[in-house]
Amino acid sequence: MGRGPRGAGPPRRLLPLLLLLGLARGAAGAPGADGLDVCATCHEHATCQQREGKKICICNYGFVGNGRTQCVDKNECQFGATVVCGNHTSCHNTPGGFYCICLEGYRATNNKKTFIPNDGTFCTDVDECEVSGLCRHGGRCVNTHGSFECYCMDGYLPRNGPEPFHPTTDTTSCTEIDCGTPPEVPNGYIIGNYTSRLGSQVRYACREGFFSVPEDTVSSCTALGTWESPKLHCQEINCGNPPEMRHAILVGNHSSRLGGVARYVCQEGFESPGGKITSVCTEKGTWRESTLTCTEILTKIDDVSVFNDTCVRWQINSGRINPKIAYVISVKGQRLDPMESVHEETINLTTDSRTPEVCLALYPGTNYTVNISTAPPRRSVPAVIGFQTAVKQTISNISGFNETCLRWRSIKTADMEEMYLFHIWGQRWYQKEFAQEMTFNISSSSRDPEVCLDLHPGTDYNVSLRALSSELPVVISLTTQITEPPLPEVEFFTVHGGPLPRLRLRKAKEKNGPISSYQVLVLPLALQSTFSCDSEGTSSFFSNASDADGYVAAELLAKDVPDDAMEILIGDRLYYGEYYNAPLKRGNDYCIILRITSEWNKVRRHSCAVWAQVKDSSLTLLQMAGVGLGSMAVVIILTFLSFSAV
Repeated sequence: MGRGPRGAGPPRRLLPLLLLLGLARGAAGAPGADGLDVCATCHEHATCQQREGKKICICNYGFVGNGRTQCVDKNECQFGATVVCGNHTSCHNTPGGFYCICLEGYRATNNKKTFIPNDGTFCTDVDECEVSGLCRHGGRCVNTHGSFECYCMDGYLPRNGPEPFHPTTDTTSCTEIDCGTPPEVPNGYIIGNYTSRLGSQVRYACREGFFSVPEDTVSSCTALGTWESPKLHCQEINCGNPPEMRHAILVGNHSSRLGGVARYVCQEGFESPGGKITSVCTEKGTWRESTLTCTEILTKIDDVSVFNDTCVRWQINSGRINPKIAYVISVKGQRLDPMESVHEETINLTTDSRTPEVCLALYPGTNYTVNISTAPPRRSVPAVIGFQTAVKQTISNISGFNETCLRWRSIKTADMEEMYLFHIWGQRWYQKEFAQEMTFNISSSSRDPEVCLDLHPGTDYNVSLRALSSELPVVISLTTQITEPPLPEVEFFTVHGGPLPRLRLRKAKEKNGPISSYQVLVLPLALQSTFSCDSEGTSSFFSNASDADGYVAAELLAKDVPDDAMEILIGDRLYYGEYYNAPLKRGNDYCIILRITSEWNKVRRHSCAVWAQVKDSSLTLLQMAGVGLGSMAVVIILTFLSFSAV
């Protein structure tokens, strides 16, 4: 190719390049070859901006397009109102923008009708219940998300519509509950005044001569506007046959209706020291048993003596004068010579004298034992006396002293030593298995010998004393007084405010005399150290104005205590004997003592043991620490360790 002439303009191959440069300038906003301004070509929803030295058209916020020929509105709500505006909203698009509105039942937190959530505004629930009277009379408003519901208040029932209800859509109204007239109870009546509003109660009672089981006497006006059905069922009182009483016979006619009285008399050999025994038909349709009982008449034979050598006299104490008492007198005699026969005889005697006497056909020079007792059905403690019928004897004026000792007069030559032979038999009427027999001898030159014997307490003894120089012995009876019974065998308890243990009562052995009764004593703990077991001043619970001095909670006769054991729960509200086992008072400290009593020959002996100490649970931690190193001390130590660990 040839090169063109100089000055003829640019080479032909540069023309396309120059054309492209010219088009680029026009696109950059520079006036084109035709002098067009780029900014003048921007869309009506676009803005002309200069960037990097060039002018360009950019669509306004809320529009999309190339800025010159197209700027279309952007729909911000297309992603959904929840995404754009938040919960409980509706989204509304506008040219170049949008706005949000809260749904019915909600309001914007900026307190305006519309909002754009770019400032943190959101829709919150409107509490319609802030408007009083919204649910009408008797109604109760309950707010819900975006709305509310109405319920009837207590004491009102919904009428003419459902519940819950809405006052703008439902016709429900709340009317006050009125249960009307209470139901009637056959043979019963309503006590006092009443209303028919919700929760009102009426009380019923049975007419006189009627009773109800169960004894639920109340009917209430319910939320359904009706009365509860009364459970009271009144039926005519009929106590039926009176109860049987031990050792007693029902006498006369009686009525089984309310107030009827049944009368009893004790069987022969029994009596009621407290008076007449009756049982009354109560308003509960049961017989109220008498607190009196028939107790066995125990005839006591005292002061047995011998007179006129062969006659016996005694005195009786039968509790009350009885027209006639039958006695059985057993006579047993033995001569010194064992080859001679024994003289045995039984005599029956009936007399109304309180100092009976009988003369017996006895052999002289014989040792006799006479046993006196009452004939059935009357029972007595047998009395035994031993004596010797008249015979020449070297022993005279034998007598007892200091309960277990003997002294006598010896008819012998002065300063002559004599040997005396003793044969001793011991028995107990209250302990058939008991038997004691001793034989021994002593020597003495005294004209007035004395000897003290090793005898058991509470025992009847026959002592045969014979001088070696005499043919016949002298027989004398000795009765040793009882001593304290064995200490009660109890398991000691300490109770700190918890439930009381069942105290186990074991029957004591009659080692030192017949045991008559067992008593459970409740004392203030402060009196434990000063309490005397022989004290007779402790009374029943009801005879005290307070229990400051203690009281007898239970008394059991020895014959009523089983051979194995029995349990007593302190405060069980039962009667034991004539004593009431009252509940212990809270806040007090008590000492529970078991006392055993022996009684014989007008002598009473006691032994006591502490059964339990009861301390109230309301004591402070410091006071509990002073009680002893028991379970409470362990709790205190564990508590201290737990705090130390923290």
